[in-house]
Amino acid sequence: MAGGAPFLRLEGIRKDFGSFNALRDIRLEVARGEFVCFLGPSGCGKTTLLRIIAGLETQSAGTLHQDGRDISRLPPAERDYGIVFQSYALFPNLTTYDNVAYGLVNRRAGREAIAARVAELLRLVGLPEAGAKYPAQLSGGQQQRVALARALATSPGLLLLDEPLSALDAIVRVHLRSEVRALHQRLGVTTIMVTHDQEEALSMADRIVVMDHGAIDQVGSPLEIYREPATPFVADFVGKVNMLAATVRGPGRVQVAGQTFTGVAVDKAAGRSVRAYLRPEDIVARPIAESDANVFEATIEKIEFLGSYCLVRVRAAGMEEQPLTVYLSLNFLSEQGLAQGSRLRLRVLAERMRVFEA
Repeated sequence: MAGGAPFLRLEGIRKDFGSFNALRDIRLEVARGEFVCFLGPSGCGKTTLLRIIAGLETQSAGTLHQDGRDISRLPPAERDYGIVFQSYALFPNLTTYDNVAYGLVNRRAGREAIAARVAELLRLVGLPEAGAKYPAQLSGGQQQRVALARALATSPGLLLLDEPLSALDAIVRVHLRSEVRALHQRLGVTTIMVTHDQEEALSMADRIVVMDHGAIDQVGSPLEIYREPATPFVADFVGKVNMLAATVRGPGRVQVAGQTFTGVAVDKAAGRSVRAYLRPEDIVARPIAESDANVFEATIEKIEFLGSYCLVRVRAAGMEEQPLTVYLSLNFLSEQGLAQGSRLRLRVLAERMRVFEA
């Protein structure tokens, strides 16, 4: 996290629903101007945590401080945030202009100031001509832009986004993803977004908070979360991964079935049963030199076409019980004349293998 006092600090947050413990000892600091994603599967507690930050749920224990102010028990109206929901939650009987102006009207801003601010925000979200339209006259992507403009209207210190893009179709979602990120960089507003979409989190966040079963598993930059997962859950949940039953054979040496890999970052004792996690892109087909370690022969079992590259399932000699998934470019497959049943040589980038207790 950036230096200086955190803009938002959560300490020991717990939430119980009867006998069900939804959140356990959540401790987190968010820097001013940071874009943080809460990432995790459905039911992991990420939306509950966002609602506690917003004051829409009350924590069973723990404290929250925003910009040096204790907001632990403040009602939503006394907290400094704007929020965008998955369902947009626009007022259907109000025009786009009136939806965006809603918070400003409640704060008794002057008519000219409201008009200038609404015009500025509609330009900012790419809808300068939509002021007179009603929500029903707008597409889903346009409605979400209006919801974003409304959340930003009062210049809040904190922007909360609850799965804001999940109701949109894939093309609009990807486009709006980059727009929201660009908007954040322009405005510098501290932003927390809840998502279960790992691609969304990886492409948008400064830091990702990976949650599982009401607890934080790991906090880190997208690259740290992807390259250096701290737990088996993070390794398995974020991105594709080969999960392999293995045995430690000594310093830096791990055996998977009949194949031993060297140069692995492993601190377990020899003879220990472990699970090795390896990304598909960390198994490469070229270049391979005669002197390279961790090279093996494999047979292509299945090719899944994904555009410019393919997801290829292979079975390696000596590791037939544990098929591997590899990314290979379409050009490489075509150049080499490779198809189902073809044999090829592959090399494992063993230094990128992550090893955890079995």
